[in-house]
Amino acid sequence: MSPFFFILMQVAILAYALVGGVFLAFSDFIMRALSLTGGNGGVEAMQVINREVFHWVFMVLFLGMAAVSLVIFGYGATHLAHPSGGVILLAGLVYLIGCFGVTVVFNVPMNEALAGMDLTQDATRAYWTGTYLPRWTFWNTVRTLACGVSAALLLFGLLSMTEAQATALHVVAR
Repeated sequence: MSPFFFILMQVAILAYALVGGVFLAFSDFIMRALSLTGGNGGVEAMQVINREVFHWVFMVLFLGMAAVSLVIFGYGATHLAHPSGGVILLAGLVYLIGCFGVTVVFNVPMNEALAGMDLTQDATRAYWTGTYLPRWTFWNTVRTLACGVSAALLLFGLLSMTEAQATALHVVAR
């Protein structure tokens, strides 16, 4: 493994964990806290959060990891002869489908629907409590798990590959 891929995979493990940590906070307590606000306070707060998320480090990590996951997937695909190649390939695929794909297909459309809602309408409160909170949180939890699984798979794949390389170097040195 080249030093570039070795470092890239280490950074990716940390980034997967960081993105997953943000999602965990939402699934664990932020959405529950927003659901307990009076009136439409939770709706208004989530509308603001969904606008502000585009201006910060999280979006760079989230989108950047989609691109990096393609590279990781490709690296794993070209190293399938090694047992860890499949694990590395899966790490990238799980993020792409379970985190990025779920976001695009499920969470973003719900965020866009919520963004266009009027806080004074009863329909907004009904959507918030009956649809948005349970469904958005469910899919957010899927994203959380996908990030954790991607980090774990990549860690195990990287450890396995470097262990195999170290063993091969030890055999050659004898």
